[in-house]
Amino acid sequence: MSDASTPTPTRTGTAPAEVPDGPDAAHRVPDGVDDATVAAVGMLTAALEVVEEARGMLYGFHRMTGRADNDLVAALDELEKVGQGELAARIREDLAGRNVLSHRWTFQVVEDYDDGYWSRFRDWERTVRESLVEGRRHVYEAQLKEQNRTHGRPGHEARPAPQG
Repeated sequence: MSDASTPTPTRTGTAPAEVPDGPDAAHRVPDGVDDATVAAVGMLTAALEVVEEARGMLYGFHRMTGRADNDLVAALDELEKVGQGELAARIREDLAGRNVLSHRWTFQVVEDYDDGYWSRFRDWERTVRESLVEGRRHVYEAQLKEQNRTHGRPGHEARPAPQG
């Protein structure tokens, strides 16, 4: 029996394939690795995830700045059509196509970030994982999932059902 706050699972079709409980081998703590090491590697990976998010924002900045520059040119064309050619020309000469940072358009900023900080951060994170947890990804998060999920409850499975 379930109460109103607990949804009752419904099944359609055939019964799902039996899924082994616990993380798969790729997400288990390797033998001989202590919890503090797993946590430290997890912290480094979490920091990389922040860098990945920042990179996405940088690409958003790149795209939005390019869009704004295109919109500026369209607006200046409209100013010319309404007889404001001199004003439009002054703005076009100063602002359209201008570097957003010293000597750089946004694509150059993105390339510098990708080739420098982002690439090195990814390389170091991979090096640490390979050195300390046999290259396994998200081992710390897999431990958190095991601690926080309700074992045996639908929607709280340890891993996806086998395909096939």
